Amino acid sequence: MALLLLAAWLPGCAVVGWGRRPAAPLGLGRVDREDPALSGDGRLLATIVARAGQPTVLLQEQASGRVLPLRHLRGDPPHRSPSLSWTGRYLAVLAGQARRRLALIEDRASGRLHRLMLPPDLEPERLSLSPDARRLAIEAVQAGRPRIRLFALSPLLEPDLPAGLPVRGGGPQSPP
Repeated sequence: MALLLLAAWLPGCAVVGWGRRPAAPLGLGRVDREDPALSGDGRLLATIVARAGQPTVLLQEQASGRVLPLRHLRGDPPHRSPSLSWTGRYLAVLAGQARRRLALIEDRASGRLHRLMLPPDLEPERLSLSPDARRLAIEAVQAGRPRIRLFALSPLLEPDLPAGLPVRGGGPQSPP
């Protein structure tokens, strides 16, 4: 167990099973990464890196090490607290904008960006997207007290489910 914990703290290492393997190279020189989030299928890794002095989200395919482009999330730094859906179709992140953090969700399949309007007295700290992208949990401070808020995303996003899993309750065409 000590080896497992030690491997988890070594830079550039990832724990796989009971062993470890080096993380795929970024091709960006030495880059310090923090705040990791894996897609549900383990194929994609989102981390926060410093670019031009601003923390921004970086999305990487684990098998090849290739950095994947993000259409909308490169213009709203600073970023923090990335979270991915099952296949990585959706990437949620907190972004700083005009002294206020916003919850943003990029739909990588459609290219759309969804900005979540939060109550003005809610200061988000972290977020977590459910693997199926139907819900979003936000840890926030409201009136000086920590709060957890849950948001339903079903009206906004299509579910992101593992291959072969049927969608239930999607409307009149769905089987009972």
